[in-house]
Amino acid sequence: MKQRRVVFVVFEGFQPLDLFGPYEVFQHAHRLTGGYSCQITAPMPGPVRSGSGVPVHAPYGVADLDPAGIDTLVVAGGNGIDRARHDPTLTRWIATAGATARRVTSVCSGVFLLAAAGLLHGRRVTTHWAREEQLVREHPELVVDCDPIFLRDGRVWTSAGVTAGMDLALALVENDVGHKVAHAVAQEMVLFLRRPGSQSQFSVALWSAQPASDPIRALVTAIHSDPGARHGINDLAVRAGLSPRHLQRRFTAELGVPPATYVEGVRIEAAKRALAESSHPVETIARRYGFGTAETLRRAFHRHLSVAPSDYRDRFRSAEEHV
Repeated sequence: MKQRRVVFVVFEGFQPLDLFGPYEVFQHAHRLTGGYSCQITAPMPGPVRSGSGVPVHAPYGVADLDPAGIDTLVVAGGNGIDRARHDPTLTRWIATAGATARRVTSVCSGVFLLAAAGLLHGRRVTTHWAREEQLVREHPELVVDCDPIFLRDGRVWTSAGVTAGMDLALALVENDVGHKVAHAVAQEMVLFLRRPGSQSQFSVALWSAQPASDPIRALVTAIHSDPGARHGINDLAVRAGLSPRHLQRRFTAELGVPPATYVEGVRIEAAKRALAESSHPVETIARRYGFGTAETLRRAFHRHLSVAPSDYRDRFRSAEEHV
């Protein structure tokens, strides 16, 4: 297999995981296929201090690395981006390399360097949600959508913050060498091949408050174990041994949301996973996870995610289907 040359661009103050996450995905894929050659470049060769203080050795400065023949250009983000994007030597090299590379990609705020290099005009892009307003304000020539974990617009791929770089790299590997290899890499690295969800709609289990008492903790476990079961306020009250009114007050005090809101959130998470990972009809998924009908599921998705279930499924299909 002909090796694809993947070049990672870093700078003082870059986010380490923006480099290490995607780099490891490509290295794992290389061990399976022999299909990748990875290089790291910076404005100057030698140690480059990351935003967390961890130094990384860049074997090449941009003046030393031929910008021709790059298959995939990966630009890291990080707090140092605001200084790096005003480095004319760096942006000129990125512009030259990006003009001929088969793919141009960024992780997190690395999109600002691509924009400074003039590679994104009119493109639909994403970045870390905390940088959305800045990107919209400073680059009105871009179409900014900070809901997806990563976006592809032609040969330009952009991703959200930090770990989203690994989601992006897995999609790139899948696009290159197929589902089987990408799946093997995801398994080895204990990653989702296609993470269900978007950066603005976080997982209920990870991001909600945790229950403080045993009765509420037991209810939460039951809801997550079988989202499609009967979880009306009366059903939950019987299970907890409390009156519906007392349960409503206690559940809301411990988790910050009423029981019905929590149940719907868990059901949406379950439906998102099913849409991303299975080919079951939307109607089947709606029934299985407690929505009853496809129309009820559609309304819930529009209310919480501003997208239809079918459109959500399309967004999280394999990389080949994103084309």
